[in-house]
Amino acid sequence: MASSGAETGRIGRPPRLSRAAIISAAQRILEQDGPEGLSMRRVAKELSSTAMSLYHHVRDKDELLLLLLEEHARRTPRPALPEAPRERLVATACHLHDVLADCPWIVEVLTSDDLTAVSALWMVEGILDAAVGCGLSPEQAVHVYRSIWYYTAGEILVRAGRNRRYAELDRPAYRDQALAALDPADFPRLSALAGQWPELTLQDTHRQDIQAIVDGLLQQAGV
Repeated sequence: MASSGAETGRIGRPPRLSRAAIISAAQRILEQDGPEGLSMRRVAKELSSTAMSLYHHVRDKDELLLLLLEEHARRTPRPALPEAPRERLVATACHLHDVLADCPWIVEVLTSDDLTAVSALWMVEGILDAAVGCGLSPEQAVHVYRSIWYYTAGEILVRAGRNRRYAELDRPAYRDQALAALDPADFPRLSALAGQWPELTLQDTHRQDIQAIVDGLLQQAGV
């Protein structure tokens, strides 16, 4: 029977098990396969250990994810932000996007609306405070935050999903082929833009979009 070291490609004595080693192994798995690929058994295999051994250091997968979220939040420095509320609101929203864009797996975890990193909540607090500073009520500020979060999370997940998919493709994308084959009589706008579609849809317009969302919501609220 093959040893656990042979199964994972490791040789010699297994590394000393610790919470830091578990977090590091889980981070590698998340970056490669996302949250769906993470399990205590998978982490244990990565460390040439057993799932039962991990439970001496981490209670369960949820606690492991919380530890990973906190680790990432603590390692992310806070930027200097503008004093003016509207500019501070936009800057905080853009910083939130930039932090999450580097680790799409975090967005996948956060969209469950269950787990969160307390160390990262300063960004939510900052968006709410800036919105109130613009003249909105606390309840209206939550609406602003929700709109920013939904747009930002969606933008990141779509980009990450596309990047993963296209990295695996060994053929032209079906979408591009479908657009190129459209009958201009039925789809005049789409057929005219077919050749530009990939370039246009990949443009990074997050900051401009956030500014438009913020200005639209402030105008809608009459401030």
